[in-house]
Amino acid sequence: MHPPDQQQDSPLGLGIDAGGTQTRWALAGPDGRIRAEGTASGLSALQMGSAEGRETVHAVFETIARAVLAQGRPAAVRAGITGFGEDGGALQRCLGELLGLAPGAVVLSNDIEIAYLASFRPGQGYLVYAGTGSIGAYIDEHHGFHRAGGRGVVLDDGGGGFWIAREALRHIWRREDECPGAWEASPMAHAVFQHVGGADWSFSRQFIYGRERGEVGKLAIAVAATAGRDPAAAAILQEAGRELARLAQALIGRFGPRPVALAGRAAELHPLIATTMRAALPPDTVLEQASLRAHYAAARLAAESIT
Repeated sequence: MHPPDQQQDSPLGLGIDAGGTQTRWALAGPDGRIRAEGTASGLSALQMGSAEGRETVHAVFETIARAVLAQGRPAAVRAGITGFGEDGGALQRCLGELLGLAPGAVVLSNDIEIAYLASFRPGQGYLVYAGTGSIGAYIDEHHGFHRAGGRGVVLDDGGGGFWIAREALRHIWRREDECPGAWEASPMAHAVFQHVGGADWSFSRQFIYGRERGEVGKLAIAVAATAGRDPAAAAILQEAGRELARLAQALIGRFGPRPVALAGRAAELHPLIATTMRAALPPDTVLEQASLRAHYAAARLAAESIT
């Protein structure tokens, strides 16, 4: 956690960017300067559907609140949370109570809205975000939110970390079906099995079906690490780039040509992803890879809302 400066007599806005693998927060003053920031475990609004998930979310919020209050009490909160839908009352109340704020001082949205506003003004461009999952987003001049993809790892989320992990495990085990022991000649399989705990199917089964989606998505790091030595890993990353290009192309087809920003930790795993995505887009498309600080953008939005 970075310490704040000494100016704590002005109202602070708290920004939270909650993803599947990590949650980041920041405090901003009225001038937009970041006074403090920190990280906590990842979370998803989808976890609110079970008692165990609600306990996990509460624990993460509690960790954030403790760290934030040690720096100063915010007057407003803007939080972007992966998996967020229309009904965020329980999340809003939980966060408000832990920070000592009325629920109305806490504004929630999905994490991609915050990420978009960290990249573009409304109507300016398209964001393709690849973290644990993936989504293409466009916020128009009237602040209407339009998506391509982003419907969860069970349905799709092509090109995201979970998808890369799943494709790697699919490839490895299909090869084992055809030629038992083939994994021993595969650098990708060695890296994957080291990550999941062993080469027996029971380890892969427990990993893919028993872990949270964010934990599974981290397996993509092992895949990317072997792309220079294993053609199968390189092919998966190239296909990830084409999947992300598809999201941008869908938005271009619906709303016309605009610049595209590629962001998210999965997009940064290996240069093959962005290179392949660029090649799959129309030649005149402007594509930039952005290193987002969405928690900064959220904190500044919260600070601006303070009257």
